[in-house]
Amino acid sequence: MNKQQFVKDSLTESAEVKLGIEKHCSSEILKAVDILLSAFKNGNKLLLCGNGGSAADSQHIAAEFMIRLSHDLERPAIPAIALTTDTSNLTAGGNDIGFENVFARNVEGLGSKGDVLIAISTSGNSQNIINAVNKAHEKEMLTVGFLGGSGGKLKDIVDIPIVIPSSNTQRIQEGHITVAHIICELVERELYDKQ
Repeated sequence: MNKQQFVKDSLTESAEVKLGIEKHCSSEILKAVDILLSAFKNGNKLLLCGNGGSAADSQHIAAEFMIRLSHDLERPAIPAIALTTDTSNLTAGGNDIGFENVFARNVEGLGSKGDVLIAISTSGNSQNIINAVNKAHEKEMLTVGFLGGSGGKLKDIVDIPIVIPSSNTQRIQEGHITVAHIICELVERELYDKQ
C-alpha cells in the first residue's frame, strides 16, 4: 500500500463529497436553518440523537449550540440536548423497554410542540432513530434527518432530509459535522450577530 497515495485519495474523496453537499443539499440546509431559527425565536429547543459515531456527533452539535461555535460572537446559550449522554437512562431503557425505544422515550419525555429533532443515521435505517422521529411527529415537533447513501427509511419520514451524497460511512460522518457547523453558525449569526 502506498500510504502517501492513500492520504491523498482520502482527502480528495472527502473534498469531493463536500462539494457534492453544496450541489445536492444546500436548499435542505437552508430549510433546516429556517426551522431552527423559528423554533428558537419561539422559545423552543433542539433535541438530537444517533448511534455510535452519530451519538458523538449529537453531543458535538449540542455543545456547539449551547456554548458557541463562532468565537468572535458573544451570545447566550441556544437550547440543545443530546439524547445520547445519560448512561443510566439509556441502559435502563435498553433493558426495560428495548434499545429500539430509548430515544423515542426521551423524545416523549423531553420534547414539546414546536421543538426540533435532528435525527442522525448514516444508513437512514436505524430503528431507534426511526422510532424517535415517529414520536417527535406525535409530539408535533419538526424533524431534520442527517443521512447518507440513499437516505434509507428516514428520508421519507423526516420533514427535512439532508442526505450526504456518499455511501462511505466516514465521508458521511464528515459531511454531517460540516453541515452541522454551517447550520449552527448561520443560526447563531442570524439570532445574535448585530453587524
